[in-house]
Amino acid sequence: MRPVDPARAPAPVWEIATPPRPCRIPGVGMAGFRTSAPVDLDVVPYPAVTLALDLGDPPLAVDDATGRRTHGSVVVGLGPGGVRGHGSAVTCLQLRLAPPVAHRILGASSELGGTVVGLDQLWGRDGERTEERLRATPSWDERFAIAEAALVRRFADGRPVDPEVAFAWDRLVAQRGAVRIELIAAETGWSRKRLWSRFHAQTGLGPKHAARLVRFDDAAHRLAAGHSAARVAADTGYTDQSHLHRDIRTFTGTTPSTLANAPWLSVDPTAWPATRPDGGHA
Repeated sequence: MRPVDPARAPAPVWEIATPPRPCRIPGVGMAGFRTSAPVDLDVVPYPAVTLALDLGDPPLAVDDATGRRTHGSVVVGLGPGGVRGHGSAVTCLQLRLAPPVAHRILGASSELGGTVVGLDQLWGRDGERTEERLRATPSWDERFAIAEAALVRRFADGRPVDPEVAFAWDRLVAQRGAVRIELIAAETGWSRKRLWSRFHAQTGLGPKHAARLVRFDDAAHRLAAGHSAARVAADTGYTDQSHLHRDIRTFTGTTPSTLANAPWLSVDPTAWPATRPDGGHA
């Protein structure tokens, strides 16, 4: 029997669970995913740090842009694409953390920029205990409660980002990336150089790259909603359609039509309804 071409294989049907209420920590979103079908899909870059708590068997496998594979629970940082998830069946609790929150909860900074890191490297034994508790209950509502308790505990003990960095991130999100970094620096009272240095140190990306990622995400979801590339380019502040194509190529290595049909984006209306990258609502 000939193997099935992954590009032509039917997309897995996901069972998706969402929490009964928003997380107590602003900037955190959660959703539960389960499928018994094989999974092999590209992760579309998103302006939040993704924490995937693996609850399946066999374990989830995630490849980074270099081809290095990490098994089990992982943290996927910000940045260009090239990240791909694999599994014969998948059950996971996915968390999206706004970068200022991720810095505090994960105890990470430079690791948040375009990398895949095993959760055990950041949380150690605490991560293992949390995963064990999550695996011990089949109830998604209980899993959400367990995960939230772990996040609240680490948030209380963690070191926050500089207020200026948090302000800069909020401005980038509010303006959907269409704001000059010099203006944000002036509003914080910092020089552009100092803002770049502190922002990069605490989020893993420079503010200009972060702005591109926020704008790309806005464009990606408009494409997935069925808007034309020409309209999306005009509505999201790109110079022209070619500019949009270049950014999509940079972040995903694909074209607008391919991105519009990305399986990763197809679940967003159910799993992350009307949410912004800061965890708020549009």
